[in-house]
This record gives sequence, C-alpha cells and structure tokens, in this order.
Amino acid sequence: MNVTRGLTPRATGLQRLFLRKSVAQMRAEEAKGELKRSLSALNLISLGIGCIIGTGIFVLTGRAAANFAGPGIMISFIITGVLCIFVALCYAELASSLPVSGSAYSYTYASMGEIAAWIMGLLLVLEYGLAASTVAVGWSGYFVSLLKDIGIHIPPALTAAPGVEVVEAGVVVATGLINLPAILVVAAITFLLVLGVSESAKVNNIIVIIKLSVVIAFIAIGMFYVNPDNWTPLVPAEIPPPPEGTTRGFWADIWRALVDVITANNTSRYGIGGLIGGAATIFFAYIGFEAVSTAGAESKNPARDMPIGILGSLLICTVLYILTSAVLVGIVPYTELNDPAPIAKAVNQIGLPWFAVLVKIGAIAGLSSVVLVLLYGQTRIFYTMSRDGMLPPVLSRVHPKFRTPWINTLIVGVCAAGAAGLTSLNALSDLTNVGSLAAFAIVCITVLYLRYAAPDMKRPFRAPFSPATPIIGALMCIFLMMSLMSNPATRNFFLTYLVVGIVVYFLYGLKHSKLAQGEQVPASPLAP
Repeated sequence: MNVTRGLTPRATGLQRLFLRKSVAQMRAEEAKGELKRSLSALNLISLGIGCIIGTGIFVLTGRAAANFAGPGIMISFIITGVLCIFVALCYAELASSLPVSGSAYSYTYASMGEIAAWIMGLLLVLEYGLAASTVAVGWSGYFVSLLKDIGIHIPPALTAAPGVEVVEAGVVVATGLINLPAILVVAAITFLLVLGVSESAKVNNIIVIIKLSVVIAFIAIGMFYVNPDNWTPLVPAEIPPPPEGTTRGFWADIWRALVDVITANNTSRYGIGGLIGGAATIFFAYIGFEAVSTAGAESKNPARDMPIGILGSLLICTVLYILTSAVLVGIVPYTELNDPAPIAKAVNQIGLPWFAVLVKIGAIAGLSSVVLVLLYGQTRIFYTMSRDGMLPPVLSRVHPKFRTPWINTLIVGVCAAGAAGLTSLNALSDLTNVGSLAAFAIVCITVLYLRYAAPDMKRPFRAPFSPATPIIGALMCIFLMMSLMSNPATRNFFLTYLVVGIVVYFLYGLKHSKLAQGEQVPASPLAP
C-alpha cells in the first residue's frame, strides 16, 4: 500500500471513512502557505522546552505528591519520562518522514484515514484547548500569591472554580465562586492572538531562558534547605490499607496495582498504585514535546533537526523535573503540597523574600507563554480542519487586516476562559491527560501501521527496536490512561465527548470533506 496516494474521491462505504490525504498533497499545501524554513535544531529544542516547562512542574507536581505518590513523585517522573521517550521516538520518525504542519492530525490523515484524523482532532482539543485552561488556573495561583507579597488581596472566592475549597495556611478560608484571574489571562491572550501577536523564535528563546533560570535556581538554592526526613518513607503506606489477607510484598503490590489499573479500579493513594496514579497525573508535565512536531514545515532540515528537537527537549526536561520534585518534597512535607502554586509555597517556606518574588515572576511569565502557545495551537488545528471541510468554514475565515482566524480565535478563547474560570484544576488536568495519552497511543499505532503498510516510505529517522518501541509506547499510554479513567467523572465525560464528536463527524464532516469531494485546499491567507 502506498500512503502517498490517497483513495479516489468516488470511494464509497467503509472506504469513504478511510480516505487518506496524500503526503504529496500535504507538502503542496504547505508550500502554498509560504512558511519560511528558519528553525534550527537549537530553536526546536528551545521550542520544546518552552512548551514542556509549565503548569505540569509548577502546579501539578504538588497535587500528585500530596494525593498519590508522596516523596515517590520522583519515581513517578521517571516512569512518565520513560513512557515519553518511547512516544517521542515515534513522533521523531513521523516528523522526519512527514515534515508538515498539523502534527498528529496530519500524520493520521496521511496514514489511517479521515475518520481516524477526526478522532485525533477531537483528542487534540483536549490536549491543547483544555490544556490552555489548565495552565491558566496554574497562572492564577502564582499571580494571586505574587499579589499577596506586595499587599494586594483578591477575595479568595474569586480565585477558584465553583465548589473548590480555598486553603491558606492549612485552613479553608472560602469556597470558590469563579477563578477570575484565570479568565482574565485567557481573555488578554485571546485578544493578542486576534491582533496577530505570536511568539517568534527569539522571543521564545528569551522566555525559555527565564523559565530555565527559575527552575535551575530553585534546584540550586532549594537543595540547601532540604530536610532529608521529608523523603522518608519514599513510598508511604497505602491509604486505605489493603483488605485483610491480601498478599503483601513489592512484587505482590506491583501485580495488584497492575490489576487495579487494567480493571479501571486504581484509586490508590500512596503505595505502588499511588506511584502509577502520580505518573498519570504529572503526565501533563511532558506533553509539550509534541509541539515540536508542529514546526515541521518551518524547520531548516527536518530530517535531522526534528528528532534532535523532540528528544533533546524531552531529555533535558526529564532531568530537571526529577531534581525539582526531589527538592520540592524535601522542603515541604508532601501532605501539605496540594496547592495551586506548590513551588511558590516552597520558596515562601525557605524565607528568602527576594527569591520568592523572582520565582513567581518567572513562573507567571513562563505560564503566560504556554497559554499563548496552546491557544495558538488550538486555533490552528481548528483552522486546518475547517480548510479541510471537516468543520464549518467560519472557523477558517481570516480577518482582512490582521490576517488571523479571528472568529475561530474568539470562540476558542471564550470556551477556554469559561473552562478555566468554572472548572477545577484536578478535573481539567485529568481530562487533558486522558486526551493526550489517547492521542499519543494513536501516534505509536500509526508508526506501527506505516511500517507494514508502507515499508518503502522514506524515513530519515527510524524509531529503534521496532516494532517493540511503538508497541510498548502505545501500551504504556493506554495503561496510564486507564488509571485516570478509574475516576467516574473523567471516564464519563471523555466517553460522552468522543461519542458526541463522532456524531458531529457523521452529521457534518462526512458530507463536507473537501478530500472526498475532490476539491483542493486553497492557499493559506494567514500571515507567515
């Protein structure tokens, strides 16, 4: 089977659902967009780090330690880092073989067909759109903490989603009504995106330097304030304890944790199951490496630079994450870390006011850039799907002056702001992780499929040890995803979302797909 040649527009029945966009067609569409190939391997590493380092490390590390893994959060970061290496190798192969924009959506459209590409588009809404809301909630936590340092106090009820308890110094001081700062930051960035303000490589490099400096400074200074007693026990006892008569021991606990995850019954707090729950929770900290693959059309030498950018950014951030989590749980007892700004809490406990202010400013700047990148990415995914005829044409309508998809951007901004202001951090992060894990599993399966369906396709970079690498990557993604699906609210929303999304495809996308109608996608009028 040659994946560079799509099925004919006259395909019917099941063939219709698996129409594929040819690689040649995708490359022709990219050429029409007039994007400049200006990104080097170093720029791509910087891009990856810029998107990876965000709410995952600045916010969710505390939640995962307090609610799941305890000091073993360090092990959870290793588990998730290993998983992401398998996934990153698959992304690197696809990014070097199909150097076009659109990332996983485009890869899936070129290999597995239209219905799979639609499902990937649904998953990317969770990975980008809800992720932006999640980061905005984290931004709110650091912003509120910084305002307190300078004597400005926002009513606690206006800093959390409805029903979420606001805790200060271990005491519940209010119940949230709306997270106003999170709404305002999304609104401000949406306005900038309508005007056409996006990150250049140079600006992104500066922001990356700021974020890296904050993380490295926290590690370098915080290590002198670590209390080793906070690291023990590394894996706290399971709460509640297992039933009487349950076989105990390291391997028995691992087996029980595996069974719990497979049966979607992983509600463990601490213990071996807690390490797995922590790994699933902090998966959000890693998903930014996928953003590198969206720059395939702007890379100077994608065959060489894309794998370097994806794997380089992932490895650097994995090391920083393990060190940061070790210092964090060493300074603050893990039971006290369920806080929207855990690193801010740690630097406050250190007692260096100037350092606390610097860390919070750096975190706010870094998180702002991540919200911008994620919102930008979501609007461009909708834009691409609209131009393909899969979504209404209004989503690809470009403003005559700003040359941006302004209606699309406003819709995404309103939805993201609403989610950020009215949904808890826990719910947002779990849904984002489920969507991302499902998308990553499909990417791994895509690599496996193309190895057999298109063995002669040019692959400048090949994931080593195939088929083991994509198989292990897909299985680990599904494994962690099932751990998150043990939460009934997360599971029910995710499954309902997929069903509704597929119904929308049959009602709209199936009828309006330009590929099925034999139409050419027009040249992009967006500003390069």
